Amino acid sequence: MSALKQEVNYDDLIPNNVNLSEDRRLRKALEAWHPGFIDWWKDMGPDGFQDTPVYLRTAVGVDPKGWAEFGYVNMPEYRWGILLAPAEEGRTIPFGKHKGEPVWQEVPGEYRAMLRRLVVIQGDTEPASVEQQRHLGKTAPSLYDLRNLFQVNVEEGRHLWAMVYLLHKYFGKDGREEAENLLKRTSGDKDKPRMLGAFNEETPDWLSFFMFTFFTDRDGKMQLESLAQSGFDPLSRTCRFMLTEEAHHMFVGESGISRVIQRTCEAMNEAGITNPADEEAVRKLGVMDLPMIQRKMNFHLAVTLDLFGNEVSTNAASAYEAGIKGRYQETRIDDDHQLHNDTYAVLKVVDGELKMVEETALNAINARLRDDYVKDAEGGVKRWNKLIKKAGFDYELTLPHIAFNRQIGEFSGLFVSPGGEVIDQATFEANRDAWLPTASDLTYLDSLMVPVTEPGQYAGWIAPPKVGIDNKPGDFEYVRLAG
Repeated sequence: MSALKQEVNYDDLIPNNVNLSEDRRLRKALEAWHPGFIDWWKDMGPDGFQDTPVYLRTAVGVDPKGWAEFGYVNMPEYRWGILLAPAEEGRTIPFGKHKGEPVWQEVPGEYRAMLRRLVVIQGDTEPASVEQQRHLGKTAPSLYDLRNLFQVNVEEGRHLWAMVYLLHKYFGKDGREEAENLLKRTSGDKDKPRMLGAFNEETPDWLSFFMFTFFTDRDGKMQLESLAQSGFDPLSRTCRFMLTEEAHHMFVGESGISRVIQRTCEAMNEAGITNPADEEAVRKLGVMDLPMIQRKMNFHLAVTLDLFGNEVSTNAASAYEAGIKGRYQETRIDDDHQLHNDTYAVLKVVDGELKMVEETALNAINARLRDDYVKDAEGGVKRWNKLIKKAGFDYELTLPHIAFNRQIGEFSGLFVSPGGEVIDQATFEANRDAWLPTASDLTYLDSLMVPVTEPGQYAGWIAPPKVGIDNKPGDFEYVRLAG
């Protein structure tokens, strides 16, 4: 079999393209982990839909032209598998002090702890989002959206399997213990929470879900892209295939918010409302007002930016120098990929003011990744604004300043307006309800969360999609609900 093409074995309990059947010890260990995963899925996965047939895509290969097939499946019976992108013959480490050396097929001893932590952190985010979203099925605005929620959920479950495979195969007893702990932590648990703050936030409504999949799954894309550059080839190949699935998650978020905005604008035009900022009048129409959407954007972006950690980080520099975690689209950057003499401008707090400061490029790895993330997110916001403008309204959604409402990093403890003005705490608190979701926002959102379960029907606050999943017709029964 060519190193460039690997078939997926669906005969094993755990589908895979890593020749699991030839490694009896590893296969036995993963099969022993499997029941705990299924128990976790039934306890913490989608609540109330475990025996419901859902029209899901399942990965059957790693060829981008035909890697998945669609069909009805009950989620606990979904074929979660271990899938790595094809190996690249002759691949060398693309950055850091080992640049140009052959990629590693085993974990270098000196980088073992660093690599294990990166894998564990990535692995911890995957089940966390499933836990955060487990109650959303009961308030889905359509069967189309319900199916998309469950597709995101099962693929996050598969991404957990991807990290667990790496822990079991390459990190021995420590790896097995870490894999067990991934099922013991729970999003929002006061005693054993998930490792990163954004993954302990609640996702109580569908606007929150769309914001999460647009903003927070985009962080996942950036992190996976950086890890896909890794000199540790199994990690690189794992992340390259995960990126194929991650694209759908961000599509769910961007298209979901687009459909919310579209329906809001339609309702305003139908009612003759000319001022989008008239929240009370818009809410009487049963749709989501644009100022509330802006406040939700402000909150979700700030929480997600905290996931990038400290803007100036020696840990990130060490991972880069070691050849373990690169930059976003590393191989497309025109520099020496070692950065010993390079600098990068980082926004910092200097004498109470925000100023650009030149930092060594190595220490600014996190800041650069965050900047790349913001540029990537701006594209979606521009498309949302085109919808608003096309509908005839003078209103523009904007990403808040990167220093707004931050809890981690350079801007933690600083009070900054969404426009980027440094202010005092009293001013921030006086404007909090204008900038961040309010109790009345959340109460109103909750009032809209009434399930719509007829094929082809949609809640009044969201527009139908332009095209169905797998090109299915508008009234396709994406989820076969009992009764």
